[in-house]
Amino acid sequence: MSEKPILIKEIEIGGRCLKLETGRVAGQAGGAVLVRYGDTVVLVTATMSKTVREGIDFFPLTVDYEERLYAVGKIPGGFIKREGRPSEKAILSGRLIDRPIRPLFPKGCRNEVQVVATILSVDQDNAPEIAAMIGASAALHISEIPFQGPIGGVIVGLVDGEYVINPTLAQAEKSLMHLVVAGTRDAVMMVEAGAKEVPEDQILGGITFGHEKVKEIVEFIENFREEALALGLAKEKITPVLAQVDPQVEEAVSGPAAEELTAAVRQCIERRLDKQAREAFLDEVKAKLVESFRETFPEQEQSILAVIEAVEKKIVRRFILEEGVRIDGRALDEIRPISVEAGILPRTHGSGLFTRGQTQVLSVVTLGAISDEQILDDLGIEEAKRFMHHYNFPPYSTGETRPMRSPGRREIGHGALAERALEPVIPGEDTFPYTIRLVSEVLSSNGSTSMGSVCGSCVALMDAGIPIKAPVAGVAMGLVKEEDRVAILTDIQGIEDHLGDMDFKVAGTARGITALQMDIKIPGISADILEKALAQAREGRLYILNKILEVIPAPRPELSPYAPRIIHTVIDPDKIREVIGPGGKVIKKIIDETGVEIDIEDDGRVYIAAVDPAAAKRALEIIENITKDVVVGEIYTGKVTRVTDFGAFVEVVPGVFGMPGKEGLVHISHLAHHRVNRVEDVVKEGDTIVVKAIGFDNQGRLKLSRKEALPPEPREAAPHHRRPKGRQGRH
Repeated sequence: MSEKPILIKEIEIGGRCLKLETGRVAGQAGGAVLVRYGDTVVLVTATMSKTVREGIDFFPLTVDYEERLYAVGKIPGGFIKREGRPSEKAILSGRLIDRPIRPLFPKGCRNEVQVVATILSVDQDNAPEIAAMIGASAALHISEIPFQGPIGGVIVGLVDGEYVINPTLAQAEKSLMHLVVAGTRDAVMMVEAGAKEVPEDQILGGITFGHEKVKEIVEFIENFREEALALGLAKEKITPVLAQVDPQVEEAVSGPAAEELTAAVRQCIERRLDKQAREAFLDEVKAKLVESFRETFPEQEQSILAVIEAVEKKIVRRFILEEGVRIDGRALDEIRPISVEAGILPRTHGSGLFTRGQTQVLSVVTLGAISDEQILDDLGIEEAKRFMHHYNFPPYSTGETRPMRSPGRREIGHGALAERALEPVIPGEDTFPYTIRLVSEVLSSNGSTSMGSVCGSCVALMDAGIPIKAPVAGVAMGLVKEEDRVAILTDIQGIEDHLGDMDFKVAGTARGITALQMDIKIPGISADILEKALAQAREGRLYILNKILEVIPAPRPELSPYAPRIIHTVIDPDKIREVIGPGGKVIKKIIDETGVEIDIEDDGRVYIAAVDPAAAKRALEIIENITKDVVVGEIYTGKVTRVTDFGAFVEVVPGVFGMPGKEGLVHISHLAHHRVNRVEDVVKEGDTIVVKAIGFDNQGRLKLSRKEALPPEPREAAPHHRRPKGRQGRH
């Protein structure tokens, strides 16, 4: 038996070598590719079930992004010491791969497809999610799976005014944006970005720049498949069994359905029905249509309904393209009525209620100490983060019932998008030393709750008195495209998202974009369409920003009375152990006595958090006393602790919790400007006196002077003595 060949091909991306390998590992998967980019290594497999999954009306694609902490030389935290549920980063990376490949499978495919990316080694200069995306494309392409790719993907940075492909860690720290671009040779399929108020034209330039490199990657993967086929390492594509409607049902139902639904949709437009009223009205029309064909096509109710819904989609799209009007009667660039309320919750640290049409989001901000930051246990270099945004989507927001479970991929993805949009305007730890948690509760949903979360959260941040750099708003854009006819929609609602060809979310300030996410349901869109969508999104964003600023034009000047007050100081790192004390005894006593929270960083930064400012001030005084050094030449107020024949010992820095303070000796000659015969004539034990530090003796003991801390004594009139005259001569 001859040895199986191994295929390895290389391409340069961002000045570094990317290798694709197949034939060595995971031979039973439909397609398996080992990707190496620098020292980042990812195994990606793609496998399809042999049979159709019955009883579903969607394509069952799953993308699993499996982080292994050995990839960065870590042992998992916690008691069990093995990887558990995916981290947020893993979930977001899986979504990043899913979104550009999902539209490239045949419509009606019901075979389960699973893509698994296992992260084996991570070099922080080479993003594993990009290696995984390219690997997923290659694994699908060499498999028998009917994938209409391949795709490529890159990260585009903006460093010193220049675009950079897949920036290194050092470049990423200086970059003004993190822009992920994925697509086919012909068009962009997915864009996701976080940016620091970058103008639209630079974002568009970055997308175009990234797509040029994507084209090279696509060609590279196509050549990889051709060579793999020649070596017997790739498979011929299969023709799947696609879910289709019976042609007789389609022919019989389409005409009557079009007539009934055109009239029904026109009524919705003219009456400007809201979501519930529209759905109830259209459901009634559809039910009558299904009933009218039930006898003709028994046991084909699902097929009848599928035809009706396909007709409804065409009609709604036709009204948009031909008449420039949407199902709720709005113009293409019209935003639904907006309501903004700030500070509606009395005891929270900040709150904002944002309503746009029937989409309503309540955002609440909580301020905490630095120790409240989120600890990260993933493959990245960051160990914690102090700004968090969490998104909740309860079933009542759509008028439905379902079990309330932990956040799913959708909730995590929407929460991360809003967090990315707001992060560039959050003040730094040096000026605002708080951990900030935002929670957005979707109270009502009819389109773009993620952008509603951005707007509500901006209001909550300002209501909390957090000095954000600029207000942020977001808007969701849609697209209807048929051949050369294109309509771009501002502020899409749920039905337009469902029936349209694009979901394009843009958030930012008046200066520029802070976050962007685009998903395409058709095989890509052109740069011209992107440019128009960005320009129209900017107009919508500025309109919404003005609505927010009418209600709360700037962050409140004071924090909520229920928010902790954090004061900070810097101590000598060598004195940290004195503040903590043996076994943490000292810091525990400070906390018990004052009721504050204390965080001490390794570099000597100390943060004290307390709702009561007086308690924070008291804790600060204690810490300052513990760490205070006596400076020669400074004046101190101290307490006399002992009196001896030769002087008085004075404590200039008091001790705490039984620990000795700092004391020195005032020699009898330094007690006063005049001669002192007995120390007790000037001071007694327990007296509080003013002294000056004048130095240290050869044994390091502190020397103090009361005399030098006092103003000169007034010169007293000395007794008048007649000078004796010189000896007189004899008489």
